Amino acid sequence: MTLPPHVRTAFGVQDTEPRPVVWAGRRAWHCGDVLVRPVPDNAVAAWSAGVLDGLQVEGLRLAHPVRSSDGRWVVAGWAASRYVPGTLEPRYDAVIEAANRLHAATAALTRPRVLDGRDDLLARSAAVAWGERRISLDPATGGTLYAELAAYRTPVQVTPQVVHAELFGAVLFDDDVPALVDLVPAWRPPEWAAAVVVVDALAWGGADDGLPHRWSHLDEWPQMLLRAALYRLALHAQHPEASARTLPGLERAAGLVTALL
Repeated sequence: MTLPPHVRTAFGVQDTEPRPVVWAGRRAWHCGDVLVRPVPDNAVAAWSAGVLDGLQVEGLRLAHPVRSSDGRWVVAGWAASRYVPGTLEPRYDAVIEAANRLHAATAALTRPRVLDGRDDLLARSAAVAWGERRISLDPATGGTLYAELAAYRTPVQVTPQVVHAELFGAVLFDDDVPALVDLVPAWRPPEWAAAVVVVDALAWGGADDGLPHRWSHLDEWPQMLLRAALYRLALHAQHPEASARTLPGLERAAGLVTALL
């Protein structure tokens, strides 16, 4: 994939030689102080840009979006933002702290219409994890473990709001102030979004066993961790590239979550 000339022109970087980079684990093109990247969903990307454009979060740098010359946030499946330096680092407690600050700032947002009727892999997996729908999951890629954990699910009293559903891999570090590169919306409790970071860190990031314990003061924490583990297991069991070889990390996370229930 190359950066089309008309996209460069639209975002005002036609005179800057684009440099392909991997930014927060994703392919992008660095054009001076602007970063241009393909987006998987135009509507979500436009909503995210509109929110980030006016959002201020104490203690968090934001990759503020850049409009095209005709005022659009997305052009032919491409979006642009100001470049913020930083790399992914295994500073998972700091990521959760950033999540809590972000979600304090997004608590007043109304439920985005882009979430209506969504049935993509992320939305479907979250609905399954919360017991809102049932689907068949491949036992070999997480379905069996999912069924075992789902038996521990109990009702909770938490309030949904706009949260970033995929913060693991979206927070960069360059100094002591972390940076957020995008906003993947979900209408779920902020404690659950923090729990997803914990499960991801345990499963894929080599986090220490104490990570889930350090955030036990969050509301309904054991059940939030459980739903986060169910979310990732449901997603894994449906993913076309999943196999029994990619499951051990989630098995580790599930074991540590179960010990807290």
